[in-house]
Amino acid sequence: MIMSMTGFAERSFDAPTMRLKIAIKSLNHRFFDWSYKGAAIGEAENRLRSLCQERLHRGRIEVVLDLHCPDPSSWDVALNEGLLEKILGAVERASSRLGREMPMSAETLLRIPQVLELRRKDFSEAETVFLERSFLRTLEDVFKARRKEGRQTAVQLQAHVQAIRKAVGRLEKKVRSQPKLVRQRLRRKVQEGNNRTSASEGRLNEEVAYLAQRYDVSEEIHRLKVHLGTVLQLARSTKGEPAGKMLDFLAQELYREANTLNSKSQDIDVTKEGLVIKGEVESIRQQVQNLE
Repeated sequence: MIMSMTGFAERSFDAPTMRLKIAIKSLNHRFFDWSYKGAAIGEAENRLRSLCQERLHRGRIEVVLDLHCPDPSSWDVALNEGLLEKILGAVERASSRLGREMPMSAETLLRIPQVLELRRKDFSEAETVFLERSFLRTLEDVFKARRKEGRQTAVQLQAHVQAIRKAVGRLEKKVRSQPKLVRQRLRRKVQEGNNRTSASEGRLNEEVAYLAQRYDVSEEIHRLKVHLGTVLQLARSTKGEPAGKMLDFLAQELYREANTLNSKSQDIDVTKEGLVIKGEVESIRQQVQNLE
């Protein structure tokens, strides 16, 4: 299946004991790369990561989660009374030495680190289920966005493949004339080297056969056709397996064949078609970089 690696979704959810706001952004990456920011949710983060990796195989996944728990029963409050007594005692002794009052409000005391600790209780089973379902619903929106962009890319890939196939068709017609061009150039070169005397026809035929074999591009054309057929097959596939890595590999192979074809060309028209193919392949290479 052709699927993009870029997508974004943001949703809010309400439950009796919590409110959630989840934002998920998906970006290009060679592998699956997880990034989480927001409320500390402990082991639940690993569960969300696993759920995400089951759906999205490649890409940098950036998750931001805002969590609000307005229900007082969701919190534990711990007052460190021993530490508070020590602080108050130290304040009283300092006041005696200085000969003046050093008042400290309750607000100031409670702001001192480790005097008051506010901890959210562990998620209940129902809260964990709610968190996971909310995450999956948001992730589904990202999945749909990636799939939609993937379909658009698949259409573009098929257009590039068709353009290359037309260029290959024109090229096949042109390469048939290469042996004739080689013979003409070789005859002219031999005649010029021999003060325009006729060259041995047998020797000339041998040289033409050798050079024609050396500059033969039939293998390159055949491999281009095979690779193009595979690209089309992947672009039209509805299977769930990601196709991005294979398409990236095929794009490299297509580019290599186009380069080899150009290096063997003995005809400017063949070279022009080779350049057309390289241009279309370069477009394919750029587009498949964004595919899962």
